[in-house]
Amino acid sequence: MTEGGSMVLQRVLIFSGGLAGAAGVGLSAAAAHAGGANTGTAASFLLAHAALLVAVGLLPWNAVLRIGALIVLAGLVFFAGNLLMRDFAGTRLFPMAAPSGGMLMIAGWLVVGVGGLMATRAERNLP
Repeated sequence: MTEGGSMVLQRVLIFSGGLAGAAGVGLSAAAAHAGGANTGTAASFLLAHAALLVAVGLLPWNAVLRIGALIVLAGLVFFAGNLLMRDFAGTRLFPMAAPSGGMLMIAGWLVVGVGGLMATRAERNLP
C-alpha cells in the first residue's frame, strides 16, 4: 500500500475507534435510562472494540494488523447494527447479521493476533 493509502487507513481506524467509543458511551446511557438489552449489549461491544481500532491505527504500519482491525470493524457494524435495529426499528439489519458480525469479529481478532506475531523487530520496539 502506498504511503498515502497507509495514512488514510490509519485515520479511518482512529476515527472509527473514536466514533465507536462515543457511540458506546451514548448507547450505554440510553440503555440505562430507556432500557433495551440489545442496546446495552451493542454499547458494550462498541466500547470494547473502540480501543482496538484506535490502538491499531496508532501503531506503525503493519498490513496484517490493519486488515484484522478492518475485519473487526466490519463485524462490529453488522453485530451492533443488527442489535440496534432490533431495539429501535423492530427489525433486523439483514438475516444472520449478528452471527455474521460475531464471526467477523472473532476472525478479525485472530488476524490481529497473527499480525502481532508477524511484527518486525522495529514494530515490537515501540518507544
